[in-house]
Amino acid sequence: MRDRVVVVGGPGRVELAELDAPELREGTFRVETLYSGVSAGTELSFVKGTNPYLHVTWDAALGLFRPGGASTPYPVTRLGYMQVGRVVASRTPAVAVGEVGAMTYGHRSGWVADPLTERFVPLPDDLDPLLGVYVAHMGPICANGLLHAAADLCGADVRTLGDGVRGRRVAVVGSGVVALLTALFARRHGAASVVVVDPTPARRQVAEALGLDTLDPDADDPAVVLKTRWNHAAGDRGADVVFQCRGQDWALQLALRLLRPQGTVIDLAFYQAGADAVRLGEEFHHNGLSLRCAQIGRVPRGLAPAWDRERLSAETVELLRQYGDVIRKHLISAVVPLDEAPTLLTDLAQRRRTELQAILTP
Repeated sequence: MRDRVVVVGGPGRVELAELDAPELREGTFRVETLYSGVSAGTELSFVKGTNPYLHVTWDAALGLFRPGGASTPYPVTRLGYMQVGRVVASRTPAVAVGEVGAMTYGHRSGWVADPLTERFVPLPDDLDPLLGVYVAHMGPICANGLLHAAADLCGADVRTLGDGVRGRRVAVVGSGVVALLTALFARRHGAASVVVVDPTPARRQVAEALGLDTLDPDADDPAVVLKTRWNHAAGDRGADVVFQCRGQDWALQLALRLLRPQGTVIDLAFYQAGADAVRLGEEFHHNGLSLRCAQIGRVPRGLAPAWDRERLSAETVELLRQYGDVIRKHLISAVVPLDEAPTLLTDLAQRRRTELQAILTP
């Protein structure tokens, strides 16, 4: 059996290839893909050639990128982490034929998985399976941002995902998928105010359609606006926490400026070009600020036993149950056939096309 697979052969070179499917052996199961969401950050970095894994080696033991070779050289044959598949064959009692679940096996028409090494998150019957693209990985990325905010406030004594935002003023820099889902998580979990800051009018319109407040940083200085609006005490104004979700240095610099003294930026962005414009001698220094990276590879220290990936996926399902209709209407901007994936990805990478959330379907 052969599967159609999206392959990146080099910068700007994307094709749809037929590759042999893994063997269905004892203990494994096979899914046929229903939907496959496109991540405009991580995936396009492989199409553009800007991902560090293409140029240097990640030393997992030392936690360092080191020169000499590439951790993920071209061709890249496993691109993407937002899949929904239906089980069509199973040789394991853990997964039944007919089940529909969220997985992270890349853009391809089908896959054979081992439940001991790969996650399969069954989707509830009351959830639109197209929204399931967010359940295995993308939603947990955003939920993990809130978890880091909770840990920043409560340490290891985090009881709910809202512990870091409930009753607090929250700013979100950026209005891509990560930013908007994070903002919805914050609103769902009781933030007193949530404001999305982004210069792109179309993206702000989507945020507003989701029921979120927005600011245009090109119109007025959002730091002045929010610090005038959000007053805690004399000399203590600004956001309690800022979720930074746009992978550009000006966005991180802005996030730092939005914070009240001793506030924290929870950073979910991927700075492919570095962050040369960040001014650590200004607000960061004088306001005693903190910066926490909330990468999905780890939850805050001490929380792993209680807050594993399954729990973050469960939180995502509840978010989608509450906001699924508006997410489907306003966040998902294109559903295209898998055959069109090479054109779609190259057009997105070269900015010939703009999509908020594109989804591939065989």
